[in-house]
Amino acid sequence: MLVNNRVSVKSRDMSAAWRHIDFVLVGLVALASLIGALMVYSATRGKGNGTDFIQKHVIFLTLGACLAAAVASVDYVRYRDWARLVFTLGFLGLVGVLIPGIGSVHKGIRAWFDVGPIQIQPAEFMKVVVIVAVASYVGTRLEGIRLKETVAALALFVVPMGLILLQPDLGTALVYVAIAAGMLAVSGVPARYLIALGLIGILSVTAILTSDALDNYQKARLTTFVNPDDTSTAALTASYNTRQAQAAISLGGMTGSGYLQGQYTSGRSVPEQQTDFIFTVPAEEFGFVGSGLLLAILAAIVWRVWRTAHLARDTVGTLICVGVMCLFAFHIFENVGMNLGIMPVTGIPLPFISYGGSSTLTAFAAIGLVLNVHSRRFT
Repeated sequence: MLVNNRVSVKSRDMSAAWRHIDFVLVGLVALASLIGALMVYSATRGKGNGTDFIQKHVIFLTLGACLAAAVASVDYVRYRDWARLVFTLGFLGLVGVLIPGIGSVHKGIRAWFDVGPIQIQPAEFMKVVVIVAVASYVGTRLEGIRLKETVAALALFVVPMGLILLQPDLGTALVYVAIAAGMLAVSGVPARYLIALGLIGILSVTAILTSDALDNYQKARLTTFVNPDDTSTAALTASYNTRQAQAAISLGGMTGSGYLQGQYTSGRSVPEQQTDFIFTVPAEEFGFVGSGLLLAILAAIVWRVWRTAHLARDTVGTLICVGVMCLFAFHIFENVGMNLGIMPVTGIPLPFISYGGSSTLTAFAAIGLVLNVHSRRFT
């Protein structure tokens, strides 16, 4: 009888939580995912066995939706108990990809595990793990955030960032910087600490760009946007993808050429169009109006996450949402910026739009956390 009562209580709690789900956010994510699938199909149609891309993408969208539902179903308070174990597993994953023969190298970056036909990127999943770990630690410090707590929270970011820089993947590491900046600022870390951390971050990036940590072509990709008029062979080679993306976007005009009618998209003239440069597809085929509408949908997703941060029942929930908001906001700003040529090319995907299994599952897991916080704001 006692077991039955416990099951009944848990069932009622879960039912009550789902009644308070943010259906507006669910609808926005579903709409963005549908648009993303259409864009991936357009970008990969006729590209080798083009149906493989869209089939895999739809599979990952389906798995992502299931993952979001699973993450939203368990009270996020329980994630605090699992944070240490999951963080350790993520840490081991980041170490594992650095081992020759275990981690695979793509475009000069050793960041993936090859599992049959798919590739798993631990650095993507670790973003969500770090958000939960930091929120769980900082959000339960009732005595306030002092230097000791700041250093401990910062370590949760620095450890995975250091391993990611060894891959070397500066773009993904910068995402962690954006998440850290937002979460630490909201958590009540004294301004002098934040300023000091900002200066350290600037000096660290400068040191990386001037050292041998990155290959020359990686440095060029990160710096050519500063001097777009550089006509040297190295600069033109490094900026080729961006120049092709800008050309495709310019052809879109106000309303675009129509779905599946883009000259650059149909001609496969934009490298990595289904991933890094996916924004060029709606920009060329639907123009300023269509790409602007897509950005409005993505901005609305960020706003709903920010709204949930204000509605959260406790500090942990607020910090989780702030971390997710910074994750999405930085991804959107950086991806669109590098398509337009106003930000460095870092290989950061556009949430819910770009092709990619690990990034898609990570985005849905993050949404699951936000839905979790929103649905339990009254409990």
